[in-house]
Amino acid sequence: MKRFFLFALTLTLLISACSSIRGNSVSPEPATAGATEMPTSAPTTTTEPGPEPKTLIVFGAASLKSAFEEIGNAFEAANPGVTVKFNFAGSNALRTQIEQGAEADVFASANMKEMDALVSGNLVSADSAKVFLTNQLIVITPANNPAQLTKLEELTKEGLKIVLAAKEVPVGNYALQVLDKLDAAFGTGYKDKVIKNVVSYENDVKQVVAKVQLGEADAGIVYSSDSVAAPDLQKIEIPVENNVVAKYPLAAMSNAKQAELAQKFIEYVLSTEGQSSLQKWGFLPVK
Repeated sequence: MKRFFLFALTLTLLISACSSIRGNSVSPEPATAGATEMPTSAPTTTTEPGPEPKTLIVFGAASLKSAFEEIGNAFEAANPGVTVKFNFAGSNALRTQIEQGAEADVFASANMKEMDALVSGNLVSADSAKVFLTNQLIVITPANNPAQLTKLEELTKEGLKIVLAAKEVPVGNYALQVLDKLDAAFGTGYKDKVIKNVVSYENDVKQVVAKVQLGEADAGIVYSSDSVAAPDLQKIEIPVENNVVAKYPLAAMSNAKQAELAQKFIEYVLSTEGQSSLQKWGFLPVK
């Protein structure tokens, strides 16, 4: 009887222990609502490629600087991706640079001589050069006009300081032609007396203007367009009968890297818009 009681007690304890173990078993946790999902990449957008960048190189006579820079800005605005790079100097210097291998797409000269030299060298085709404007000459003095010059005859005054461009530069050659005409009009060795007063010969017309602006000269002979670009200076007009007509030719180079763009630029210069800009800066239309 005692042994039966112990057996029953032991069995009861075993059953109780098993129940406890089953009650403590770990069940898998349910998925949490709203669990963070793996981020997805944002949709990609495609953009159309812009126009291919192009650079047009234009060699221009120094007197064209203000007008051509304005035209260049307008041309760039009308042709996205295009940059117009200018090289301004005396036409003779530009021609030499081109002959020595300088890269250029367009050449605008202040005389036919330099353009004809490039045609002879097969750097410009004979039928491509076009005269696109004309110009005339004028005498300029500093803003305060210390020599009190008011007429052409006074350029012979002793002690006067006059600046001209070198004779190899178009405007310098034109100035000598004007002095020849004035010599015929005024007589008494007019040209020689004026030349005696010349204190320097500059490499381009802008250097002549600068010398007069700085007060390093009492007078200079430049293009009429230069007096428009430098309104602070006083001027003395040269009569039409004693003046010259400077003809400016424009052409694309035979070996232009941007041949199509060069032609497009020339067409713009010859257009109503281009001619309007040139006339605004004192140039005259071709007659």
